[in-house]
Amino acid sequence: MTQQIILATAALFGMLAVIFGAFGAHALKKILSADQLNSFEVGVKYQMYHAIILLILGFNSTQISTATYWCFTMGIILFSFSIYGLVLSDAKGKKLKFLGPITPIGGLLLVIGWLLLIINAFS
Repeated sequence: MTQQIILATAALFGMLAVIFGAFGAHALKKILSADQLNSFEVGVKYQMYHAIILLILGFNSTQISTATYWCFTMGIILFSFSIYGLVLSDAKGKKLKFLGPITPIGGLLLVIGWLLLIINAFS
């Protein structure tokens, strides 16, 4: 994976986390319950945390494995974006239940990404 792709991915996810966080804090605050808003914020936090780690890895002189990049990238998409979809669809009264099982798959990919970093540290 090239440094430019890693940095661009990190920047995109970071930018979207700020946008979604602001959207949640202002526009969604009026239509979501406290539990829904909390869930939405969890998605935003995890997205930002992993955008930051991708940014750090992108600037790091050592190469990150392609598998680590894809675990973090797909983990963010499946975890955070499924939470956004679940919360927003629930707020509209038409919860997209098929997204429920996708969230833990995304979480598992995030965990695997961290595990791959540990393995890489000892390689």
